[in-house]
Amino acid sequence: MPSSFSRALAALAALSLTAAPLAAQTTYESVDPFIGTGGEGHTFPGAVAPFGMVQLSPDTDTGCVIRECYGHAAGYRHDDPTIQGFSHTHFSGAGHSDLGDFLVMPATGENVLLEPGDPKTPRSGYRSRFSHDTETAQPGYYGVTLADSGIRAEMTAGIRVGVHRYAFPAGAPAHLIVDLRSALYNYPGKTLWSSIRVRPDGTITGMRETRGWAPARKLFFAMRPSAPLTSHAFLNREEKVEYKGFQGPGRNRDDVDQLAGRAIVARLDFGKLDKPLELKVALSSVDEDNAIANLDTERGNFDAVRAKTRAAWEQALGAIEIEAPAATKTMVSTALYHALMAPSVFSDADGRYRGPDDQVHKAEGFTFHSTFSLWDTFRAEHPLLLLVQPERRNADFIQSLLASQKESPFGILPVWQFHGRETWTMIGYHAVPVIADAYLKGVRGFDANAALDAMVKSASYGPYGGLDHYMKLGYVPIDKEPEAASKTVEYAYDDWTIARMARALGKDDVAATFDKRAGNWRGSFDAKTGFLRARKADGSFRTPFDPTAINYGSDYTEGNAWQYSWFVPHDQAAMFALLGGDQAAVKKLDAMFDFDNSKLDYSHAEDIAGLIGQYIHGNEPSHHVAYLYNFAGQPWRTQERLKQIVESQYKTGPEGLSGNDDLGQMSSWLVFTSLGFYPVAPGSNQYVLGRPFVNRATLNLPNGKRFTVLADGLSASNTYVGQATLNGKPLTRSYITHEELTAGGELRFTMQAKPNTSWATSRAARPFSRSTRG
Repeated sequence: MPSSFSRALAALAALSLTAAPLAAQTTYESVDPFIGTGGEGHTFPGAVAPFGMVQLSPDTDTGCVIRECYGHAAGYRHDDPTIQGFSHTHFSGAGHSDLGDFLVMPATGENVLLEPGDPKTPRSGYRSRFSHDTETAQPGYYGVTLADSGIRAEMTAGIRVGVHRYAFPAGAPAHLIVDLRSALYNYPGKTLWSSIRVRPDGTITGMRETRGWAPARKLFFAMRPSAPLTSHAFLNREEKVEYKGFQGPGRNRDDVDQLAGRAIVARLDFGKLDKPLELKVALSSVDEDNAIANLDTERGNFDAVRAKTRAAWEQALGAIEIEAPAATKTMVSTALYHALMAPSVFSDADGRYRGPDDQVHKAEGFTFHSTFSLWDTFRAEHPLLLLVQPERRNADFIQSLLASQKESPFGILPVWQFHGRETWTMIGYHAVPVIADAYLKGVRGFDANAALDAMVKSASYGPYGGLDHYMKLGYVPIDKEPEAASKTVEYAYDDWTIARMARALGKDDVAATFDKRAGNWRGSFDAKTGFLRARKADGSFRTPFDPTAINYGSDYTEGNAWQYSWFVPHDQAAMFALLGGDQAAVKKLDAMFDFDNSKLDYSHAEDIAGLIGQYIHGNEPSHHVAYLYNFAGQPWRTQERLKQIVESQYKTGPEGLSGNDDLGQMSSWLVFTSLGFYPVAPGSNQYVLGRPFVNRATLNLPNGKRFTVLADGLSASNTYVGQATLNGKPLTRSYITHEELTAGGELRFTMQAKPNTSWATSRAARPFSRSTRG
């Protein structure tokens, strides 16, 4: 929990920033990829194209013991002093990790060390010290000078390729180390198999199979350097077998040099170069030949790929034009940037990809995407992408989910998928609200009836997460299934979105079944204590009960009763009624935010960060809670809480995120909140109003329309909404609809210093409750 002194500093900083002149840079120019690379943000600063398959970024410590790797989930941590190398796959802001595939590190000299060395012992291996003063990062580009060798290293990336450029000191022999042992969240035996070979034309290809977060994951690569090899050496460190390649151009080029094993490291030699060495690397989940094909489809040198990717980022980030003081604009622009990295492309240029069954499939008429952190991203990330990305991209996401369901050995939609493989991480079947929200907001380009069938199958697969008990009892029993209270309410919300989509498709029987299931949260809500609680199979609540307790595998998922008792986004009015009415709900909301945590110890819970009382902004179950005052007719309280959250949880600089970004969810929350509204319940087609944090923003919508948000009088002292208009007409309710937003127009807030306790307070002015049945 931030100290009162740190909160005061944050408030003072916010005051000065609000009074600052508006920044003139474009959204692209305002992005700072280093935000979130320190603290627990878990973002990386390297090069990636929008939704690109390749994330080419530095790794500062891939040798950490797995229990100590949490802070290095993205491979890079801003306070580390050395870089081990540059690998081609990373997660942005995940709470767990894997990847870090095909690490490359340049080296100079005659005696090249093939071990990474100790991070705390300079020159003990090929690892190098570096200074942040030499680092540069922009969307699609990263550069750094390696202090121990004097090599200038630069990275850029296309959709399926990463391009390295290394400027070696004059007269120094140039080498590249390719380490197939290195990985993120590493441990002995993680690499099951790897191989590398030099083809007759000088292209280097290979693969590896790892057993990590995702089981038996296969990935292939093709590398093409801009200068010919003079020699090379392959070493299998596990078996201590070394194979030295050709020595000069006289070798018979019809031969293929290759080595296979579990722990391969290669040294590629280029002699003394008179210009920077470029290395283009393509990935494929299919095979080496497809990696070569991907390499050939993205042509051009480093500068050409960088320019193309910059143009792609400028277009993607141009979906929102922002006017705000420089620091605010940097935070919001970077948040949008982080939201546009995943789900990432995973099919090759020919449409083929490796699916959940570990077999090769072909995407017909769509681009297959993976990296679905659905427990996190259904809340705001996917709703944001519906507003800032073309319909085709959003349809591709859904097509990818549906293809994965068909290819799944269990016949259900992805839960937490990356590189086509399922990890079974987190709870719920949250591909369901992603599909329903997209369909209800007008996205087409997929078979809606087949999608509904897939949603129903996922919600009816008994062996998954206690669903068999949930369908029989109306709740998940804690003596049969861990984290039962959380699962019960998350299933109920997902069921509501199935009912919504079924009704839209005219499937009233399906809608009736799942609308009934959507009310299952009630059976686990204990009116006596005012909390959601875990029940046993005999119907009794589990005791003893401590609403502040956070323990993994207990009654709740990465949280406790304080956070999860508010997770009824589809039936909020009914939950407030069980609490005793609107005033009781407001009193309990205040108690949550104002809770004194001084006697609590959450050091054992690594994913709990960003506490404001018992509100935990660094983890997703709390993300909608500040908006709930609107449902009790007190929108000015939402405005107060949002100010408190933004000023304490987001800032510029490496520690600018209070918790891991979770593939863009933390960032998407900030984008929406800065615009003045938030999708409390995806599937409702409503956005609940808060208060804007930017002076002006224009959404360039996928349908070609423009929707502008204006905040008249916004300042450090004017933080409350006095009134609002929509297209020039008074807006007396605390929500807008998706249809109103996508029609284009103007939402104007008039800001003032004191709360307006009469604006949008009537019951008719409040956001939906179960009225969204129809």
